[in-house]
Amino acid sequence: MNETHSITVTILSLAFVAGLALGVFYFAGLWQTVKKMPSSEHQLRLIIGSFALRMIIVLTAFYFIMGSQWERLAAALTGFIVMKIILTKKLGIKKTV
Repeated sequence: MNETHSITVTILSLAFVAGLALGVFYFAGLWQTVKKMPSSEHQLRLIIGSFALRMIIVLTAFYFIMGSQWERLAAALTGFIVMKIILTKKLGIKKTV
């Protein structure tokens, strides 16, 4: 394995981990928003503000992670989606019989 290949693998791995972290940030923020909705006097403002803030931060981070290489973006998005699946399974609705 040459040095260029190992650097590429390292960079893509870091992009994947960054995507995981962004997934935690995004979906934890969404979870907090949903929990605050019942007690909020301005639910629409809360929903729109939370969504806008989360999207601005996540899209800006994806832009910087990507640089000029789409492979980095693909790795970060994969990490983001993997975290969504993990959190959905962990925090999902438990069915009771």
